[in-house]
Amino acid sequence: MLRPLPKIPTELRELMAEFGPQWSIDRTQKIQTMIDRYSEVLKQLPKDNMDVRRDVPYGPSLRQRFDLYTPNGRLTKRAAVLFVHGGAFMDGHRNRTEEIYSNVSYYLARNGIVAINIGYRLGDEAPYPAGSDDIGAVVIWTHSNAAGLGIDPSRIFLMGHSAGAAHAGSYAYDKSRHPIEGPGLAGLIVVSGRVRAEARPENPNAKKVIAYYGTNDPHKLESLSPVSHVGAESIPTFVAWGEYENPLLDVHCAELVYRFSAAKKRSPPVVWLRGHNHTSTIAHIGTADEMLGQGILDFIANPR
Repeated sequence: MLRPLPKIPTELRELMAEFGPQWSIDRTQKIQTMIDRYSEVLKQLPKDNMDVRRDVPYGPSLRQRFDLYTPNGRLTKRAAVLFVHGGAFMDGHRNRTEEIYSNVSYYLARNGIVAINIGYRLGDEAPYPAGSDDIGAVVIWTHSNAAGLGIDPSRIFLMGHSAGAAHAGSYAYDKSRHPIEGPGLAGLIVVSGRVRAEARPENPNAKKVIAYYGTNDPHKLESLSPVSHVGAESIPTFVAWGEYENPLLDVHCAELVYRFSAAKKRSPPVVWLRGHNHTSTIAHIGTADEMLGQGILDFIANPR
């Protein structure tokens, strides 16, 4: 029987309620506070019944490393999820703390899914399309090693948060980024994703967007945006975002839902997280608040 997940303390929920309407004021400090507080909660996340291999290389850069979480047992035909962290293109690390973002992989492995927590080259070292190309390299690695890991190659999913969703979305939707045989993915999971490349005045990370994509030309940024490549043949997609997002990210996610719906003639599965902010949308995975986690598990079981 699985051990219970940790509950989000009442005082943390109260702090989220206080932060939420003022999320854009001293946003950097609020993000760090959320990281610190959720890291404490997630120390209680059960981490048994799985094998963890850290710093697996997939390229020459020190950033081209990932951590592999494999559920115990000899089951085959498992699903796999490749997670891509955020950081506004120029920052971030797959292990921002000992608990975040490994919480995503621990939660997935706990539920019988092979999880890969991907590190990738940042924009100052390797601008567009390096981030998406790194993701593609890990997809290829996963297919090459699927048999030994008990992974069903037809059930490999990509998941991205914030700028990580930009890299994941560009790989998933832009056919020019795919191998000849296609993306090799069963679906894409977007959480609080920067799926539109833009440098609008409201975007506090506009300079980092320009630095990564190498342009501030709106027409070029349009052509490089993941949402611009959504079409009738796009892979199944799940979209989630919080009530209190970094400026414009909720708009980007809503646009992705609209474009996907228009192309497919039906809406993708969507979760809107009341009371959550840009950081807690991903940091709370692995707690007893499982609305998003269960939604992701349901999508993996039945992508559409």
